[in-house]
Amino acid sequence: MRLISFVLLALLPVCANAVELTLPASARQTAGQDLGVDSYALPIANFDGAEIPARKFEGFITRQAWRIEGGGVTPLQLLQPLRDELKSSGFTLLFECADRVCGGFDFRFGTDVINAPDMYVNLDDFRFISAVEGDVDAPKTAISLLISRSAAASYIQVIQVAVDQRNAINVSKGDEILASTQVGETVPVLQGFQSVSKQLDVGGHVILNDLEFKTGSSQLGEGPFASLGNLAAYLSSNGERKIALVGHTDAEGSLEGNIALSKRRAASVRTRLIEEHGVLASQLSAEGVGYLSPIASNLTVAGRDANRRVEAVVISTN
Repeated sequence: MRLISFVLLALLPVCANAVELTLPASARQTAGQDLGVDSYALPIANFDGAEIPARKFEGFITRQAWRIEGGGVTPLQLLQPLRDELKSSGFTLLFECADRVCGGFDFRFGTDVINAPDMYVNLDDFRFISAVEGDVDAPKTAISLLISRSAAASYIQVIQVAVDQRNAINVSKGDEILASTQVGETVPVLQGFQSVSKQLDVGGHVILNDLEFKTGSSQLGEGPFASLGNLAAYLSSNGERKIALVGHTDAEGSLEGNIALSKRRAASVRTRLIEEHGVLASQLSAEGVGYLSPIASNLTVAGRDANRRVEAVVISTN
């Protein structure tokens, strides 16, 4: 086993309940996002064919990512000392999984991941764990670690919530989630809409990952597609926002042909949003970049599947 030297790095110095973890000395931070007081759906089980079971926590949230040059260290080798460190710091592991067992594509795109290039996820080679500190039913801190690698580097993502116990809620599965507060009140939480809104406001773009097109066709499937409903609701609530719908393809075929196909697919999504969801045409444009912006390797079937997508990108607030 390759020897790795480690150095102590503080993950969340601004957060009183933050845990400090030991990362490799060569780790270079690529992202550090303080989301303030917000909510996070912490995965607690594999993708079940419809969704990812999760517990929802509210509190001060920080998302961070690191890149470690060189691809010789496996995600498990990086995870093991971090997992042991969490346990020794008083954390209880809720869930652990590896790539395809987690749910592969569906798990990767169904949970919160920092945008590339700051964080990279190889669908065939990643590890994930979630854990809580203190009382499992009313923890002080919730944390998730996602570790993956490319041919050139390894990547570590840490999302941590300093839980506000006054707002702590337990979450069942589903787009409409019943959140039980401490006083016993039950309220609906629209997880899908909240996720889309956060990704657009914080990251600037979101992948519409439930869309379906026939092979080689630009015609959008019948649906309904939850992502379009959530995007339409976002645009209705933010009338000043403008979105570019950007089509992407895999790397099979010519660049010119793929750019044309990707733009037609984006245009098909734009038409659906206008005609069936009532979005103002002035809030939407359609673009296509073909295979020039991959999020996974085009050398694998799973990677090509991931690269064939349409994204919504915030381009203006007026």
